Amino acid sequence: MFSRTSLFLSSIALTALISSCHHEEKKENNAAEKKPEIKTFVLSKEKMATSLKIPGELIAYQQVDLYAKVSSFVKTLKADIGSEVKQGQLLMTLEAPELTSQLAAADSRLKSQEAVYTASKANYERLFETSKTPGTISKNDLDQAIAKRNSDLAQFNAAKASYKEVGSIQNYLEIRAPFDGIVSSRNVNLGAYVGPSGKGSEFPLFTIQQQKHLRLVISVPELYTGYLKEGDEVTFTVKSQPDLLFTAKVKRLSGALDQRLRSERVEMDVPNLTKKLLPGMVADVSMPLPANASTFTVPKTAIVDSAEGVYVIRSKDGKAEKLSVKKGREADDRIEIFGDIKEGDILVSQANEEIHAGDVIKP
Repeated sequence: MFSRTSLFLSSIALTALISSCHHEEKKENNAAEKKPEIKTFVLSKEKMATSLKIPGELIAYQQVDLYAKVSSFVKTLKADIGSEVKQGQLLMTLEAPELTSQLAAADSRLKSQEAVYTASKANYERLFETSKTPGTISKNDLDQAIAKRNSDLAQFNAAKASYKEVGSIQNYLEIRAPFDGIVSSRNVNLGAYVGPSGKGSEFPLFTIQQQKHLRLVISVPELYTGYLKEGDEVTFTVKSQPDLLFTAKVKRLSGALDQRLRSERVEMDVPNLTKKLLPGMVADVSMPLPANASTFTVPKTAIVDSAEGVYVIRSKDGKAEKLSVKKGREADDRIEIFGDIKEGDILVSQANEEIHAGDVIKP
């Protein structure tokens, strides 16, 4: 009886054990079936032409702040904000009474020295003519007459230079436009004191801008400095007229990187005869990045940017391997990469941090 009972219990236990094993094997098979498929692709080179969106600033082609050269008072105003002026046009006249007195004194000294020189020159010429008769004029008297004439000539020339200097300063009382442009700022009124130093020189008298011709200035990051050259065309828009697309050509490249921003200053000339654009406007510039050579490009999803760095995952002998890379240009959903990679490498297209080095990759 006991043996039959034992045999029966043993049969039940064996059946349960076999059932459990089948159940565990089934779970493992289901887990394997549920494991997501890792998609891969073969790395290859291609040419990628893209464009870079970058902010820019429109500035006047020429701009100048005009200040007073001498201490004086504003006598007349011939221009105001918004006035279109021509080169050499009179904008303002200043008044300096003490300068007028200095000019009169310089003129008086000039005439006095001219009279003294004329007299000494005539005296020398008479003595020289007389000395042609032997024994009439001593050589010493003739030498003294020559010295007196030369000294008076020097004094006469000094008086002329002094008069010219005061006359040049007198010309500073007229403020004229250095080039064709528009008066964008005026900071004085009639009767105001102006001067080269002190309170009267806090602000410029006028600011003149050349607005029919503008400069578009952008700072190109170091990564993209090799793609632009003189003559290349860029397009841009401004916030005040978002529906209009403007074009400009690269005219000047600084050829050096800014020490603070690590970027190169690039300038484009922008004709502005219709004055739709204003100096100081911020432009949204589209800079072309032509395909100069074939490079490695991958989907953006193939790159992992984590605390470990920027890397891609390569399948080597069926196992995952992390490779550090550097990113380049971007276009739509693709991006350039550079690093220890070669054509024909098999990379994971949907890379993430959950894939660890050494994991089995079954494409």
